[in-house]
Amino acid sequence: TMGIKATPATARTGIVKFDVTNSSKDTIHEMIVIRLDDPSKPLPYIASESRVDEDHVGDKGEVSELDPGASGSLTVALTPGKYLLICNVAGHFAAGMWTEFEVTK
Repeated sequence: TMGIKATPATARTGIVKFDVTNSSKDTIHEMIVIRLDDPSKPLPYIASESRVDEDHVGDKGEVSELDPGASGSLTVALTPGKYLLICNVAGHFAAGMWTEFEVTK
């Protein structure tokens, strides 16, 4: 239950709609879209809170905490580049709950 799958994992520049479903049976999750200005640098992380520092990343929007089995959506304008889709519930990002997403021209 600690993974994010984007299907497809790419989109063209412009308006992108994410339909998000928490397929877990017992864990709350969220999905945040983060633009990676420099993919070689790690995301700022607050170790004491076990989460990414959302105030210091290129956060483009999120589907807030979803109960198990719940769904939500997010529509955002994205420019070409590399992005991460992450769950930032405490400990989830570090447990591998993220995936890459790319926007092309």
